[in-house]
Amino acid sequence: MVVRRRPAARAGAAVLVLHGGREHSRRTSKAWHLAALRMRPVLRAAVASTDRRDVLVGEVRYRYQGWNATADPVDDTARALDELRRLASEVPVTLVGHSMGGRAALRAAADPAVRGVLALAPWCPPGEPVDHLAGTRIVVLHGDRDRVTDPGASEEYVRRARSAGARAGLVLVRGGDHAMLRRGADWHRATAAIVAQLLRAQSAPGSLEGLAGRACAARDPLSW
Repeated sequence: MVVRRRPAARAGAAVLVLHGGREHSRRTSKAWHLAALRMRPVLRAAVASTDRRDVLVGEVRYRYQGWNATADPVDDTARALDELRRLASEVPVTLVGHSMGGRAALRAAADPAVRGVLALAPWCPPGEPVDHLAGTRIVVLHGDRDRVTDPGASEEYVRRARSAGARAGLVLVRGGDHAMLRRGADWHRATAAIVAQLLRAQSAPGSLEGLAGRACAARDPLSW
């Protein structure tokens, strides 16, 4: 299910935000859970990233808190993308996901409507599939002090995604933690800048460093 936070009368593009969760849990996901609430300022940053009035911005609502053995958030995202097609027909979509939501967003990029993904401190276990990412623009933003998900795993994922044909890059937030609370303003500023860039669907080599500000350092910068 997609919950619209900024509807567009005639959408020309869409940004969908996916929050984090747990590895295993069949408990019902609620809008007031901390993982969902933490994404509200990220959502506001995404809304503020563009002055285009034709960008529909919304949240993906999960059935369960957990990823579980069946990758439930990926199914929920697929349903949200189908709902979006009913609302706005075929529009290019940018996904912004945190932690488990970052993994779900990267998986959901198999949908042809998804043109770009911003994964915030994503959960990228070894062997995570990348072959479906060819031609997709991907930015991974990860705190270098994250103790929940591994920034080194994100770097390896980006390397593999590039080998599969994705236009992918990694940005490290100096001093950033998994909850994106340390240097929170830098996370939000970088999110706004990167989402705006993904919506423009254009970039130049080495451009990420300027996007994220002095608190971030580009690693393996984009060469789109």
